[in-house]
Amino acid sequence: MNFSWLPNALTVGRILAVPPLVLLLLADAYGWALAVAVFAGLSDLLDGWLARRFGWQTRFGGLADPAADKLLMMSSYLTLAWLSYLPWWLVALVIGRDLVIVIGGWIYHLRFERLEAEPTQLSRFNTFCQVFLMWYVLIYLAGFPLPPEGQVGLEWMVVVLGVATLVQYVWLWSLRAATISRRRRDRS
Repeated sequence: MNFSWLPNALTVGRILAVPPLVLLLLADAYGWALAVAVFAGLSDLLDGWLARRFGWQTRFGGLADPAADKLLMMSSYLTLAWLSYLPWWLVALVIGRDLVIVIGGWIYHLRFERLEAEPTQLSRFNTFCQVFLMWYVLIYLAGFPLPPEGQVGLEWMVVVLGVATLVQYVWLWSLRAATISRRRRDRS
């Protein structure tokens, strides 16, 4: 039996988990919201491992997986800011960074070559820290005693990594674009 569809199904499941997560947060059902967030995080790890381990990578998965991550992060960050558990400036920075990367990737794709989603190690760590910050807030809201300094430290880690990865992506794509432009000029 072929289970190559499983990573994509887990990604779709993560996308479908976004509305319940937001509704649970708005209903002050923080324990359940934490459970949904943990499910989403574990499904992300599992779908990536399955795709790599068994060679079940697909173009859909390569695009849908990071989109599901971003949808989950944006929705949870916006909701937590709406509820005053995360600062708006941090949410604006996280979403602004992602928008610049997506728009830059789209322009690169249109002007230079097909863009393959290739997150850097630093970007993966940035995503991990963003998820960990969300979980930290949800764990605190679910009633577990956590020091507020931990949240502040995580917020600043997300800021530093967000700026660093934005600069990294702009630098890498600019170098690639310059190389492609130079090759095109040399051919003509």
